[in-house]
Amino acid sequence: MSYAIALIHEENGAFGVSFPDFPGCVSTGRSIDEAMAKGAQALALHVSGMVEDGEPLPQLRSVAELRADPELADWFAEATVAAIEVELPKRAVRVNISIDEGLLERIDRAAASSGQSRSSFLAEAAKRRIAGA
Repeated sequence: MSYAIALIHEENGAFGVSFPDFPGCVSTGRSIDEAMAKGAQALALHVSGMVEDGEPLPQLRSVAELRADPELADWFAEATVAAIEVELPKRAVRVNISIDEGLLERIDRAAASSGQSRSSFLAEAAKRRIAGA
């Protein structure tokens, strides 16, 4: 698992979260806990969107590296710094599995009807199952 640095700012009792390595990914909350939880959700959706759009994912930087970036000096002013867990996809690997032929046919039909490849259908189903476990 990886961690993205989040900067949390408070203004008039509201908390905003931004991610310097993911420009445009922001969230808010009425408390710092809510802002962090919503920020984690926003980050996951942001990364998912980047992957779907074929955009390259950034190299995550440490707090020291971000603080050394002169373009981010204002971002750190009066910010609370947090690390938010993020799942960045790794390279795809080919695997060999055994599966019931009838089930495989149903998987292929379901994948085709949703416009997905067999691999992406199975990966998405596995992610949903793991998240629900």
